[in-house]
Amino acid sequence: MLACVAGIAGLLASRALIAIAPIVGVVAAMANPGLRRALPHYFRNGAAMRAAAVPAFLLFTGLYTSDWPVWRHELFRDLTWLAVPLAFTLAVPLVGWQRRAVGSAFVLGTAAVGLATLGQYLLNPAAANEAIRIGQNMPAITHVFHISFGVMLALAFFGALLLRRDRRAGPLLRTVLLAAAVAAALTLHILAYRTGLLMLYTGLLAAGLRLLIRRNLAVGIALLLALGVGPWLAYQSLESVRQRISSSIWDVQQFTLGHDINDYSLARRLAAIKTVEAIAGEHWLLGVGPADTRAAMKAQYEWKDFGLRPGNQVEVHNQYLQALLGGGLVGLLLLLAVLLWPLRHGWARRSPSIGFFILIQATVMLVDAPLDLQVGLNLFVFGYGFLVVATERRAQKSRVG
Repeated sequence: MLACVAGIAGLLASRALIAIAPIVGVVAAMANPGLRRALPHYFRNGAAMRAAAVPAFLLFTGLYTSDWPVWRHELFRDLTWLAVPLAFTLAVPLVGWQRRAVGSAFVLGTAAVGLATLGQYLLNPAAANEAIRIGQNMPAITHVFHISFGVMLALAFFGALLLRRDRRAGPLLRTVLLAAAVAAALTLHILAYRTGLLMLYTGLLAAGLRLLIRRNLAVGIALLLALGVGPWLAYQSLESVRQRISSSIWDVQQFTLGHDINDYSLARRLAAIKTVEAIAGEHWLLGVGPADTRAAMKAQYEWKDFGLRPGNQVEVHNQYLQALLGGGLVGLLLLLAVLLWPLRHGWARRSPSIGFFILIQATVMLVDAPLDLQVGLNLFVFGYGFLVVATERRAQKSRVG
């Protein structure tokens, strides 16, 4: 419980707590009086084993890496893949009220930071909208990177609605959770977080289609109609949204028309994708090594730089392409296994929380490489441990019982 709360606080406000939380989780696992009996369950937990395969593959790439300092740093970062699933399989498991408390802490904490950031925006909306017009984004008031914060807001929105469905949640908690969901959605729209809005509407589309498949036609059709009306209303009523859409279209046009793209974020990302495609074609099986991706990108930019100055030659904002670049086909398949393999099991498909978590993470990986940032890595691994690893543990226990 302490490790989970520390992890949430770290995601929202403190990098130090992000680093400490997995350590606290391992201590909790070691403190389990029944550790010896629980240890075999770690090795039988498929989600935990797939997570452990990530640092194991990085160890293997040490055979052909050339940047040893970066490789050692990446290996240290990847210990998170071991520590967090280890805690969720070996520590005394959270009981029902504790899981609700952890989920509510994430939802309410994220919504509170969102409202505080929204308040900062409202102090000078004209200046903020001008920044949006030239492609800049307002970070969270606690300095969380805007893409990671947008994903957290989307997760908080769906988490709030799912927690409200728990019959053991009291009227007060349900009211507060509904307010948190509204706050998260408003923050995403008013601050015009492009990635977060993509996550939000992707999740709503999936919910609408799920309702139609389950023959809940009235609610499903109403939700799908709202998906069309919502963005239109946001565009008509919010200057920030109009500026974001206009700047995004202009941004992409600079690349397609062959103009100078040094000052345009999306255009530089498109150039990075073309750069990765050239490298991956030559290193398709095992990649260049996760520690060597930056050096490989730099070398390819020297061959074709798209007119970009060195400081504007960005890495690829796509986790799948990043996995392909660093680990080749093997690395990409490993990422897909970690992300999608749980859905083979009924216990995962029956859990809306796992479904929304995987959907949102799979979608954000199309437009960013969240695992390359510490906050993005910890957000994914914490959610993976809390939802996927822990649910598989409970499913195995119920089968044995």
